[in-house]
Amino acid sequence: MKKTKHNVLLAFILISSTFAFAQQLPQFSQYMFNTISINPAYAGSRETVSIVGLHRSQWVGLEGAPTPQTLSINTPLRNEKIGLGLSIINDELGFENFVYAYADFSYTINTGEKTKLAFGLKAGFTHYNLDAVGFLDQESVYTDPFFSNFSNRWNPNVGVGLFLHTNKWYVGLSTPRILNTNYNESVQDPNVDYIALERLSYYLTAGYVFDLSEKTKFKPSFLIKATSGAPISIDANANFLLFDEKFWIGGGYRYNQDTSTLGVQTDFQISRQMRIGYTYEHYLTDLRPFTGGTHEILLMFEVFEFNKRVKSPRYF
Repeated sequence: MKKTKHNVLLAFILISSTFAFAQQLPQFSQYMFNTISINPAYAGSRETVSIVGLHRSQWVGLEGAPTPQTLSINTPLRNEKIGLGLSIINDELGFENFVYAYADFSYTINTGEKTKLAFGLKAGFTHYNLDAVGFLDQESVYTDPFFSNFSNRWNPNVGVGLFLHTNKWYVGLSTPRILNTNYNESVQDPNVDYIALERLSYYLTAGYVFDLSEKTKFKPSFLIKATSGAPISIDANANFLLFDEKFWIGGGYRYNQDTSTLGVQTDFQISRQMRIGYTYEHYLTDLRPFTGGTHEILLMFEVFEFNKRVKSPRYF
């Protein structure tokens, strides 16, 4: 059975590698609490120093499955119009590894009594590495120039974003990687069909918080991602906030051309400073017999100044 699972993953990699590989940022289910990784305009919007860590174990039970992690921090400056952020993402799939290290800058203007519009800029580097020794036998690694040009590359990139919000709703539009980077650009062999591209992606996010009662709130949200050379991905989520705004519970549905999942999400506000969250996703496609699903853990820590009150509740 283990060999079968390995062959399924290897076949997936080889099929996608025969023509082109459109690299995309890993997509986390709890994106609404880690928006800084895809939209630089989010920086500083939580009105405090916010530190978020996420770990995702995807396709559990499948050898070489993706295991992305991200760590981010963002904060407003004293004038509150400027926000700064930093995010690091590690994404490993089989024999490939991507590391993203990016800084964020935002500037916010008031567009109404309760409405704010933030403009964001993201800049940094993406590191790519292919473990060719693990992917092929050693003889092929040393004799094939295609694989010898694939490892340990740092490439700069930039991104932009907009974030329109109040304390009850938000809409964001961003493209975190503007430059198209070909990680195999040094290979000039016309017989080599494999290209690895970091292509332009667009992210549209939105959410709204409804007051169902004095102690119960309902928050639907969605994320739509469109990448050149890849199918559109849609995330739809709905969560209830219960127990004096201490506990989120809900579910989500993700769809794209290749796969779809159903998920269950929970978040618990342990203290004013700390939140922990967990998501489980169940696959609805042909991948289901080969995996135990996907698990995702979130840890958020926020630093508040002594006796300082946040101006509005933070639901996203």
